Amino acid sequence: MKIQERTGAGGGRSSVPAQPMSGERLPTPPRERKPALAALAVLLILVGALGATMLVLRAGDRIEVVKVTAEIPAGGSVTKANTTPVMVAADTGINYVEWTKLDTLKTLKARSTIYADTVVMGQMFGSDEGVAAGQAIVGLSLKEGQYPSGLKQGDLVAAYRVTSNGTGTGSSTGSSGSSSSGAGTSLIVDKAKVTNDVKQSKDSEVISSTNLPVTLTVDSTKAAELAQAAAAGQVALVLIPSS
Repeated sequence: MKIQERTGAGGGRSSVPAQPMSGERLPTPPRERKPALAALAVLLILVGALGATMLVLRAGDRIEVVKVTAEIPAGGSVTKANTTPVMVAADTGINYVEWTKLDTLKTLKARSTIYADTVVMGQMFGSDEGVAAGQAIVGLSLKEGQYPSGLKQGDLVAAYRVTSNGTGTGSSTGSSGSSSSGAGTSLIVDKAKVTNDVKQSKDSEVISSTNLPVTLTVDSTKAAELAQAAAAGQVALVLIPSS
């Protein structure tokens, strides 16, 4: 009887949920995904990779060109002794002479004096045989007002000495034997040819901050006097008819 009563009493008890056993973890809620942050991270990685690639490409976009190490006079040629290769950034707008073309460059003549430490451009050389007998090439560096507007290669000019104190230095015989003098001026060369590619500002109202380089082919007897006047800043050019 007692066994049956105990059994009946136990059957009327309410059921209690079983406790989790030791070592089991409670289920965690699913993490909230953020696709915008993931996309931003991927974008930053791609931008960084692209920037690194551009730096590598730019660093490798260089060419080996010719640089003059010793002065080359007008009519002179380059040699391995007066040149050296240098690396520069490639630029299609600049007519560099690549080092691989040095042998071809040796067959050409300098159109005007090329000074040391100058990176060679193609237009500095030509196929001319140099200076004719009895002639010389003189380089001038002129300020605004010392040369006519529109001066270009092939033009004929007369060169005058103009002193700053307004007094001339006397008459001087030109290359053809004529002479002329005036108040504050004296003729040095009555006919000289512009032999370089003159680059002038297109805006005549703007005064250039640098002098204009002009190269003249003159009678060799007048070269020294013209160079002396040019060094003193006392040369003025006058455009004359080509005929």
